[in-house]
Parts: sequence; structure tokens; C-alpha cells
Amino acid sequence: MKYGKLWLSFAFVIAASFLVLGYYGREIYRLAPPIPENVVANSGEVLFTGQDIRDGQNVWQSIGGQQVGSVWGHGAYVAPDWSADWLHRELVWLLDHWAMEEHGVSWEELEVGPKAAIKARLKEEIRTNSYNKENGVLEVSSDRAEAIASVGEHYTALFGDDPSKHSLREAYAIPANTVKDPERQRKMNAFFFWASWACATNRPGQEITYRNNWPAESLIDNRPTGPIVIWSVLSFVFLLAGIGALAWYYAVLKEKEDHTVEPPRRDPLLALEPTPSMKATLKYFWVVAALIVVQVGLGAVTAHYGVEGTGFYGFPLAEWLPYSVTRTWHTQLGIFWIATAWLATGLFIAPAVSGYEPKFQKAGVNFLFICLLLIVIGSMAGEWLGVQQKLGLTANFWFGHQGLEYVDLGRFWQLFLFVGLFVWLALMTRAMWPAISRPSENRGLLAMFLISSLAIAGFYGAGLAWGQQTHYSMIEYWRWWVVHLWVEGFFEVFATVVIAFLFTRMGLLRIATATAAVIFSCTIFLSGGIIGTFHHLYFTGTPTPVLALGAVFSALEVVPLVLIGFEAYENLTLSRATRWVQSYKWPIYFFVAVAFWNLVGAG
Repeated sequence: MKYGKLWLSFAFVIAASFLVLGYYGREIYRLAPPIPENVVANSGEVLFTGQDIRDGQNVWQSIGGQQVGSVWGHGAYVAPDWSADWLHRELVWLLDHWAMEEHGVSWEELEVGPKAAIKARLKEEIRTNSYNKENGVLEVSSDRAEAIASVGEHYTALFGDDPSKHSLREAYAIPANTVKDPERQRKMNAFFFWASWACATNRPGQEITYRNNWPAESLIDNRPTGPIVIWSVLSFVFLLAGIGALAWYYAVLKEKEDHTVEPPRRDPLLALEPTPSMKATLKYFWVVAALIVVQVGLGAVTAHYGVEGTGFYGFPLAEWLPYSVTRTWHTQLGIFWIATAWLATGLFIAPAVSGYEPKFQKAGVNFLFICLLLIVIGSMAGEWLGVQQKLGLTANFWFGHQGLEYVDLGRFWQLFLFVGLFVWLALMTRAMWPAISRPSENRGLLAMFLISSLAIAGFYGAGLAWGQQTHYSMIEYWRWWVVHLWVEGFFEVFATVVIAFLFTRMGLLRIATATAAVIFSCTIFLSGGIIGTFHHLYFTGTPTPVLALGAVFSALEVVPLVLIGFEAYENLTLSRATRWVQSYKWPIYFFVAVAFWNLVGAG
């Protein structure tokens, strides 16, 4: 079979990578920080239940979640990481309490000797794992129970309307009365406590915490572990080896390939007659342009909140559009316009490639456009209602704000979009099928086009894998399937295929050369990219092997980017191939610019 070795390599990389991703997904599920059935003081008082913790996670999500501060390092950074902040405040309270109780002075006023003794006591108190797996009870000392209550009062005042916390709310860009219901606030405190407990508590039988000693906290010796240092160094070794191997390929094997092609005298695309469905995609691109403008405007407002907190040049904008809403819309619109642009590109190219316009194709394109508008407007309205605390926790999950960066829209809107993507796939397939079904030199490239389209439709489904009260570690695992694999991975495959199609239709690349290059390129960047998903999961309650795989394979993701200059040179050469190609110089410059910023951003 033509390109047989390339296809086998591509299939092997995909299959092996997802086996690894799936196996360690199971390990993350098995070894995630446990949620206790009850958190109990040694006096017998029940501080929180497991349901309080799960409900508290939903409360945090409803106010914007990762768009207002972060938990376990993922989220926005104007407000603090609540797990790290809670932990530090709890530690400081205990140090001061014990110093005053034993020596009559604050922690800062202690001499070196007593200070060291109290710090050792603190480390023993906090890092010792007192969770009983048999009965699901997490027992804490009476002193720690008092510390938990004190930190809880701070958060209640912060997310309420206590005047003493006004300056802190301004610094964090959190409006007064962000959480209006005291019971909701109590439950959110439970979630923050549990998240901080996972940061500081050793795994059973080990001297590392559930979160690989993150965040850095000198008061309890939370420092990078030995494996973190070792795998960080090894990742550089693998990076250099990967760069060397790919450079060898370019230097030796590429010399044997014949890329020469005589460009046509006239622009072949001038002969393209747009079909009704191709013309119908024009409005998609107008919407893309509008979404970009709105996204930039929301980004400006969001950035300004980092200065003024809850106002916009003196106007109390946060009363209607708080930081968590503007940042949500800003990040969400980025996903929407990128997805819309590629969907429209596919709908335009499919009939152009096959030369076939199926019956009712234009109606399908128009129907999908209406659906996308409903999803964008409906999900944004739901997110606003969720942050304003106008929805119950279950209604918020379905129609409001899931509080997960880049996947903020409610589950109903996710399902709507998922179905819409398969409608898009059906429209693409029916338009391309005549070209795929007949033997031709194009078949390999068309197959890659169809595979990437199927991946775009299918992999968004990973965002449906968690439920309303799924463990936070597993939510993060599946969320990064969407953000890393769907947005960064398979859209990149799709883009590679589309660009190859463009150049072959223009007569600037041989079809055989383009097909081989596309399969090879996708194999190379997916070999690092799929397992490289784990580099987002270093500190989300995952075991050490996930950290090791994430370090190594995320370093390999950079390998093809390091040699991006070859791609830039080839694209620039194509732009000068003949006089009529000059008309396309700006799109080609755009491809070069995308490659450059991909190197800077992803590299």
C-alpha cells in the first residue's frame, strides 16, 4: 500500500499513546486524594461531610471557578490559588496560636530554638495522614479545627460584604456578596479546606503529598521532590535527542526526496466555481471577525480589572459584569471563534475538493450556523446567570457556569455543541465521499482530512466524561483532553491537512509529497502531544509516573517546533514561485507567522 509505513507509524503512535493515556487515567482515578465521608475534630465535632465538600466544589464553580482565582494551580491569577491561600493561613494561625499558648508571644517574636520546635510540631501535625480509609473519617486536632474555623470566617467575610475585606476584594477583583447564601459559603469553605489538605498531606507510606509537594510552602517543607528534579533534567536529554533525530532526518532523508514542481502559469483557483453551500459559509467568517473584536474588548476590560478591581475608570461595572464573567467570555470566545473558523473552512473546502454539491448542503450549512449562534449566545447568558447566583447548583451545571477554564459552558450547551459537531462531520463527509470513494492520488490526503474531521467531532466528547460532582482530579484529567488534545492537537492536524490541500490545489506541491509530509508531520507532533497532555496534570493529585511522562513527552512536543524555520522557508519559497502566487503572499505570511508564534508560545 502506498504510504504504508507512514500510515502504520501514524496508527501505532495514536494507539500506543492513547493506551498510555487511558491506563494512567485509571491510575489517577485510583490514587486521587480521597474525599472523606466526614471531617471530624478529635472532640467528636463533625466539621464537614463529604457531601459538603462536593457541594462546595459546585459552589466555587458557580461563581466562576477557575475564572476567579485557582485551585491546584489551574485558573486565573488575579485572585490567589485558594488551596495554597487556605493552607498558608491555616499554618500561620496554628504557629501564632501555639507560640502564644506556650511562650506568650507571636510566632514572629520567638527565638530560633522555640521557633524550630513549633515548626517541627506543625509539620508533624499537617503532613501526617490521619484519614481512615476503613470508615472514611478524616480526624483533625482541636487546635486545627479552630484554625479551620478562623480561616473559614476570613473567607465568609471575603466573599460576603464585610467592609474590612473591601481592599482585599478590590485586589482580587471579587465583588461584594459574590456568595450570598451562608450555607453555600460554608460548603465552599469545606471544598477549599479539602483542596488544601491534599496539598499538605503525605500519601500513605510515602514522604510526598498527594499533590507532589505543591504548592511550595517552607513552613511544612513542601519542596520539589527528587523525582521532580530528575525527570526535569531527563526531559532536556530527551528534547536534545529528539532535536538531533529530526535534524538528521531533514539533513539526510529530505535530500533524497524530490520536491520540485513546475507551478502552473495561471492561478488554478480562478477556475473554482463556488457552490451555494460554499457561498453560505461567508457569514461564518463575518461572525469569526465579530467574535475576535468582542474577545479583544472583553480582554481589555478583564485586564483593567487587574488594576481597578471592581470598576472601569470609576464606573462600578462589576455590579453587572464582574471579572469572572468578562474573563469567562474572553477565554470562551477564543474557543468559539477558532472552532467556527475551522468548521467554516471545512464546509468550504469539502465541495471544492470533491467537486460535488450534495442535495440540501446549503440548508445544512445554514442550519448549523443558527445552532452555533444559539450555543454562543445561550451559553454566555447562562454563565452570567450562574455567576450572579441566580441558578441552583444542578441548574448551574446544566445551563450556567461549570467554572472550568475553556470548558465553562453548561452541560446542555456542551451537548448541543457536541451534536452540532457531528452535524458538521456529516455535512463534510457527504460532500467529500464521492472523492474518497473513487481511486485517485488524492485519496491519502482525503483520508487524513476525514480522520482529522472525525477527531474534531469526537474528541470534544471528552468534555462530557465528568458529572456534576466528579472528583476534581478526574475533572482536570478529562478537561485537558478537550483543551490540549481537541484544541491544540487535532485542530492542528486539521490545519496541516487544509494547508496541504491549498498548496496542492494551487499546483505548488506534488500530491504525493504533500500526503507524505502531512502523515509524517502529524505522526511527529502527536507522538509527543498526546501523552504530553500529562504536563498539565503534574500537581492535580496525580501519581509520580504521570509527572515523569508529562515531563518527557511535553519536551518532545517542542522538537518539531525547533525546526520550524524549515517550514517557514518552504512557505516563503512557495510565495515566490511565480507571479500569480504573489496574490496569496499575505495568507502565506500568515502561515509563517502562525508557525513562529507556535514556536514562541508552545515552545
